Amino acid sequence: MTDTLSSEPAERELGGREAWLAVVVATVVFLLVVIDVSAVNVAFPSIRDDFDVSEATLGWVISGYNVTLAALLLVAGRYADSFGRKRLFIPGVAIFLVGSALSALAPSVGFLIAARVVQGVGGAIISPTAIAVVLPDFPANKRSTIIGITGATGALGAVIGPALGAFLTDVWSWRGIFWINVPIGIIVLVLAPRLLRESKNPAATGKIDLAGVPIGTAGIGLVMFAIVRSEEWGVADARVLALATAGVVLVWLLVRRSRAHPEPLLELDLFALRSFSSTNAGLFLYSMAFTSGFLINSLLLQELWGQSLAVVGTSLILAPLVATFVSPVAGKYADRIGHRWILAIGSSVNGMVYLSYVFVLDENPSVWTTFVPISLFAGAGIGATIATWSSAGLSDVNPAQFGTANATVRTTQQVGYALGISVTVAVLADVSNTANIADFRWAWLFVGGCYLASAAMIAATFPSGNSTDRVVRT
Repeated sequence: MTDTLSSEPAERELGGREAWLAVVVATVVFLLVVIDVSAVNVAFPSIRDDFDVSEATLGWVISGYNVTLAALLLVAGRYADSFGRKRLFIPGVAIFLVGSALSALAPSVGFLIAARVVQGVGGAIISPTAIAVVLPDFPANKRSTIIGITGATGALGAVIGPALGAFLTDVWSWRGIFWINVPIGIIVLVLAPRLLRESKNPAATGKIDLAGVPIGTAGIGLVMFAIVRSEEWGVADARVLALATAGVVLVWLLVRRSRAHPEPLLELDLFALRSFSSTNAGLFLYSMAFTSGFLINSLLLQELWGQSLAVVGTSLILAPLVATFVSPVAGKYADRIGHRWILAIGSSVNGMVYLSYVFVLDENPSVWTTFVPISLFAGAGIGATIATWSSAGLSDVNPAQFGTANATVRTTQQVGYALGISVTVAVLADVSNTANIADFRWAWLFVGGCYLASAAMIAATFPSGNSTDRVVRT
């Protein structure tokens, strides 16, 4: 089954110059969406000082974005596959641009949180469509390359976000993190209508499960809301348990409806693919560690060691540079030998790095002698894994389902991010008042354990060989 293409813009050669320009347009805005997940973490202290609010309140600057993104991803992916990816992508960029401008102008923390929610709506539309909107412009044998490029772009955004956030906050202010999105978003809005072509799932009838949309959105939203509120209320709080229970019940109802509906919000047949189900399980554990790790290290450098933002930005950028070089090599070998061991080894390296922090770092600043050299190994581990997760999850998926499949993977990722941040904020709740190395060690143990659990999950459950090998075997 292949995607349908409309005749606008004018027909062009598959994989030609304009197709590659379309990839640039789609991936650059996806880069911004991913950067805004992690860049704000490093500006945490600056935003807190500007608005004079607690960490619990400030956490909503991150969580408001993540909750909205996660709650709407499945809806956006399903509608993109059914009604047209370009039709959703361009408005998504516009919404993200407006949310970015409002965030940059925010006069209060409440306004900033609301603006981040607007950003999250745009990000939820962009994330699942950024890959799917350009894939039909390439022949089947080139699509894995496009997935790899987009995945690597997302990986780059995830790893450079903290360093970029530190740099912009230092030379401008935390508002620069949001202002930078505006001119780039405007350029994309000008170019996208001409460069992108419309495509959708040819089997779609447009009869989406309308009842499933609010059920699924509310279910995921309530689970995410329970996670982030547990930072302030506590995990055992009756309100947290009630929210989580309500969310799980709604998700269960969505699964039941999805078994029978011809165009469900959640395509359960995707989970019959061992590579897809294994990726979601491993990525959930990985995501709990990923964003949390960057937040912990940013707070270590600023709150415990008292380093300037210039030092923070410089020390955090080196590992991403290593990841940038490792990522394309890892993607190349993943296509050849498969994803299992690259993901397992890379995640294990990440885990060992964070466990080593527990034993070698203390209250005395050792940015350049210890922290940065060890972090370079994390750069290699991240480079081997973060883009590889994307290609692993889509490796056996029918191209007609890329929008929904990518949305499902991104939802798993966002829930993992939120849960990891919640645990980290709970462990480091008093870091701004009484920074204590013991609290950081508990946080590093959590991150290292999640990375190692992810490695074990993927090693035990992901199918061997690459996608071509698996097709031949079946």
